[in-house]
Amino acid sequence: MRVEIWSDIACPWCYVGKARFEKALEAFPHRDGVEVVHRSFELDPGRAKDDIQPVLTMLTKKYGMSEAQAQAGERNLREQAAAEGLAYRAEGRDHGSTFDMHRLLHFAKEQGRQSALLQAFYRANFAEERSVYADADGYLVELAVEAGLEEGAVRKVLADPAAYADAVRADEREAAELGANGVPFFVLDRKYGVSGAQPAEVFEKALAQAWGERPPLKLVRAEGAEACGPDGCAVPQ
Repeated sequence: MRVEIWSDIACPWCYVGKARFEKALEAFPHRDGVEVVHRSFELDPGRAKDDIQPVLTMLTKKYGMSEAQAQAGERNLREQAAAEGLAYRAEGRDHGSTFDMHRLLHFAKEQGRQSALLQAFYRANFAEERSVYADADGYLVELAVEAGLEEGAVRKVLADPAAYADAVRADEREAAELGANGVPFFVLDRKYGVSGAQPAEVFEKALAQAWGERPPLKLVRAEGAEACGPDGCAVPQ
C-alpha cells in the first residue's frame, strides 16, 4: 500500500502531522507493507528566494491576525509539537521560499534519502536558531550532507534552478487535481484522503480501512506453466 503525503517545510502542522502519522504507522501491523512517498506543496508558490520575513510579520499580513493572535498561535503550536516529542521555537523564526528545499527532496528521493532530508529540514526550520532561508545554500548543503547526500551533487542541484523544478510543479498540479487546497494532505492508495494533522488514532483507522479494502490479487493461470515451490522445482520430462 502506498501513502503519499503532500506537505511544505514551512508548514508547522505538516511538522506535527508527520509525527502523528508516523506514530500511527509504527503501531500498524502491516507497516512493512506500506510505502510512504513525500510530495511537494508550497504555501507561498512563486515567492522570491530573497523575500524573507519574520513568521509573526507573515502571519499578521497574510492572515490578517493581530500580533497577539499570531503569538498565541505560535505558543499553541509549540505545545502541540511538544506533545509529539518535537522541539518548536515559538519566537524568532523567519519565513521564506521553500522551493529549493522541495527540489532537493526530489533529488534525495532518487538517492533513497528523502525521509531523512525532510526530517532534517523540519528540525532546522522549527527547532534551530539558524535560518534555512537567510543562509539557504550553505545551510541546505550542510543538512543534505547530514542526511546522507553527497555534497558536490547537492551543490550542483542548487546551482541549477531548473533541476527538479518540473517535479515540484507536477506534484503541486496533482495536489490541485486531487482537491488538496491545504497541507498536510495524506492520500492512501489513491482511494482515501486525510486532510490536516489529525490525531494518530485517525491515521490508524484510515490505514486499517485502506489496507482491508485492497482488492485481492487475481491470478492468470495457463496450462503448462512450471514453477518452484517449497518442495522444489518441477523438471520437465
